[in-house]
Amino acid sequence: MKVARFHAPGDIRVEDAPEPVAGPGELKIRVRNCSTCGTDAKIFKFGHHHIRPPRVMGHEIAGEVVDTGERVQVIAAVPCGSCAECRRGRLTVCPNQESMGYHYDGGFAEYMVVPAKVLAVNGVNAVPDGVGFAEASVAEPLACVLNGQSLAGVGPGDDVVVMGAGPIGCLHVRLARARGAARVFLVDVTADRLAMAAELVTPDAVIDSDPVEQVLKLTGGRSADVVITAAASGAAQEQAVRMAARQGRISFFGGLPKDDPIIRLDSNLVHYRELTVVGANGSSPAHNAEALRLIADGRVPVADLITHRLPLPQVLDGIDLVSRGAAIKVTIEP
Repeated sequence: MKVARFHAPGDIRVEDAPEPVAGPGELKIRVRNCSTCGTDAKIFKFGHHHIRPPRVMGHEIAGEVVDTGERVQVIAAVPCGSCAECRRGRLTVCPNQESMGYHYDGGFAEYMVVPAKVLAVNGVNAVPDGVGFAEASVAEPLACVLNGQSLAGVGPGDDVVVMGAGPIGCLHVRLARARGAARVFLVDVTADRLAMAAELVTPDAVIDSDPVEQVLKLTGGRSADVVITAAASGAAQEQAVRMAARQGRISFFGGLPKDDPIIRLDSNLVHYRELTVVGANGSSPAHNAEALRLIADGRVPVADLITHRLPLPQVLDGIDLVSRGAAIKVTIEP
């Protein structure tokens, strides 16, 4: 079978590999779709400390169980299920968390084996009728978005600002609407990407410059109830705090580069406006199951966000599209 393996930064190879065999407690699936994301692009460029090459990449996975034909979606982040945080229900911050495509071979392959650890935490979800494999693969990033908006308390009547018009930003716009937001504003410094995203998700306004001032104008001087930084930008995080209304919530959804993680935060704004600043780290198995339900019942459409479908031999083209911001969502079909 064909797989796409990471060997070193800048070195991902599509090559032949023996078809895997499932062991006790494991599940073998025929991968039908494995979508790409910005994390794949970062791994291609810089590697990752959890990846011991050679490793089959890909963590947004949907396919068929080989023995039964059941259509399934697989989680990416694998909590241990037994540590102090997991026992408290805080699976997204499990200190022993492992990941598909990092610790275990992922979905850029014709076939893969789902580890027993994934099944032990209910990490394999049946794909609902009417949901295609490509859509099901987008449940994983939507699950992360769901976690972020739950932590930030996005709800009815909120004015929400989403900073970053990539695939995650688009999902944030759609989910905020599904959660009852009154208005959603989309911000990006790249005009072409902003226009491409806005055509699909139709925010109430787009902003490509002076976001703090523009949000103030759009809200009649009040500012936003929720600001979500769906971009790896310290400047966006600093601006987010400045554009939050009194008792507003700020989600630092996008992590910053490890060599530049420090920002200047106006503590008095947090103090006097009673702001909440919250992080967001991945998703739990329950978030993945809920994301599939949101897709299935049409509350969060995702099919139109998949702008490119590529066969496995073109996985590097897909990663390049993601790196250049030339696509919304790219899915690989092994």
